[in-house]
Amino acid sequence: MMRVLFLLALAVSLAVALTGDDEAKALPAGAGKELVVKICLDCHGTGHFRGQRLSSDDWSDKVYDMIDRGAKANDDEILVVVAYLAKNFGKDSKVLVNTAPLVELKSVLGFAVAECEAVLAYRKEHSAFQEWRDLLKVPGIDPTKVEAKKGMMAF
Repeated sequence: MMRVLFLLALAVSLAVALTGDDEAKALPAGAGKELVVKICLDCHGTGHFRGQRLSSDDWSDKVYDMIDRGAKANDDEILVVVAYLAKNFGKDSKVLVNTAPLVELKSVLGFAVAECEAVLAYRKEHSAFQEWRDLLKVPGIDPTKVEAKKGMMAF
């Protein structure tokens, strides 16, 4: 019985680690990505910040809050993490539709959960979206929502 529990715990740990690796790969490239992965993904997934669009000052407040909660980073690392978050998830940053998790599609683009799940399934079964019009091929998605948010999307 102990062996079964150990193997189950190991399998769950590996699944979580693989999910974390996949999340890290889906983050936009750029200066600071490695630090964000090291510092932020140690405690939570990317959905925690990908679903937000904050100013640099607000990202700074969030990062310092995480430091107060136990995240480990020095002052120079904090500045790099804040700059990365502000650049990629700032008030005017676009959603990378081909890598965005459900929470980002829902909270930033305003899609319903069912629409987000349909986008994720379609994205998995087909090649990457090339432009916003490709989303109109997704069964169950509201075309008026897609067109209204097309300026907030990147491919």
